[in-house]
Amino acid sequence: MKLPHWPVPYGKKAIDLGLSRIKKMLSKIGNPHLKLPPVIHVAGTNGKGSTIAYLKAILELAGYKVHQYISPHLVRFNERIMLAGQEIEDDFLTEITEECCVAARDMQLTFFEGTTAAAFLAFSRVKADILLLETGLGGRLDATNVIDNPLMSVITPISLDHVEYLGNTVAFIAKEKAGIIKKNCVISWQLSEAMEVLVQECERVGANYYAWGKHWDFSGDQNHFLFNSNGLTLEFPIPSLYGLHQIVNAATAIAAVNLLNDFNISKQHIDYGLTHTVWPARLQKITSGVLFEMLEAGSEMWLDGAHNIGGAQMLIASIENMQEKLPLYLINGRSKDWDIAGFLECFKDRTAFFCATYVKSEPLSESSEKIHQVAVEMGFKAECSESIRQAVEKCLMYANGKRVRILICGSLYLSGDVLAVNQGII
Repeated sequence: MKLPHWPVPYGKKAIDLGLSRIKKMLSKIGNPHLKLPPVIHVAGTNGKGSTIAYLKAILELAGYKVHQYISPHLVRFNERIMLAGQEIEDDFLTEITEECCVAARDMQLTFFEGTTAAAFLAFSRVKADILLLETGLGGRLDATNVIDNPLMSVITPISLDHVEYLGNTVAFIAKEKAGIIKKNCVISWQLSEAMEVLVQECERVGANYYAWGKHWDFSGDQNHFLFNSNGLTLEFPIPSLYGLHQIVNAATAIAAVNLLNDFNISKQHIDYGLTHTVWPARLQKITSGVLFEMLEAGSEMWLDGAHNIGGAQMLIASIENMQEKLPLYLINGRSKDWDIAGFLECFKDRTAFFCATYVKSEPLSESSEKIHQVAVEMGFKAECSESIRQAVEKCLMYANGKRVRILICGSLYLSGDVLAVNQGII
């Protein structure tokens, strides 16, 4: 389907005015945000999507109908809006977006504001027991922050990201993310400077909070996963999503479930949910498709949406924790204005070959030439490409028949391109 064109203002000023704009927009379509099921509102730098995916799996296994709003999408826009567990159908999506476009008229909405209004309209018209709502950028001024009385706020790990909008320190960014905190809040693993800000904000607004390191904790490796709370330790299965960081996200989901007093969720629901969660492009091993068929026998291809320093640190730790050791070949494409050198520093001296690429689905993609230049200056053995297929070909040429592990990362938009190419869609 053809998505509507929202007149999009750019820059920090657009973000600052966003909350007032979407409130005006929602009033034009009957304030659907006031007609939603109970909301779990999730903000953070890393792990938002995975935490929501775990919660969705657990809640659905317990028999609940779950709405879900995430961004960005990978292949199809419909992925952003899940209605009672199913992607929104094209006809209904067309209906609500056209209704929003008519109501908006000449309003200067960003794309995210327009789609958030449309999502709220859809959620208000389909019955469900709960809505898992992911913020877009930040929290305090985010378009989703029109929800004044969420059932719970969840803050996933915070690190430096979008500094041009949110501030250039972890503390500043934490303050922006904390803007979604209302009455109940789960705080995941955090750097100390972020945790201090989040706890202070909970206390300032009078919110009950359930914080990692104070009220709950976890430990785990590839074989064991323990969750500790109030002197009680429970063992859970290793999550289906691979990576050490997924233990953090799974523990955060369990902490949130612990506060859902009005929902009947058993440990069996949690166990099964953790081991049956599906979330593409989160350290996803590619095991079939067009790109997979290009690999030499015994080589591997992994896909991840990590794009900031915190994500890179978690990603390389998980790669190096894999039992089989293979030479690491890195393919990276990203949006403009992100810290290229900071991200690549995590892979320096750990990568046998690097290939920069362009992200076709990202309107503000960084040029592959610039990424390549930074990598060369940092000492990487590097090449430059203009497509995912070409990047994989260059990795395989350099490998010259050796078994290698190709890791593609740098942007969820890049991940969407990879999945579309691998499925033969583009």
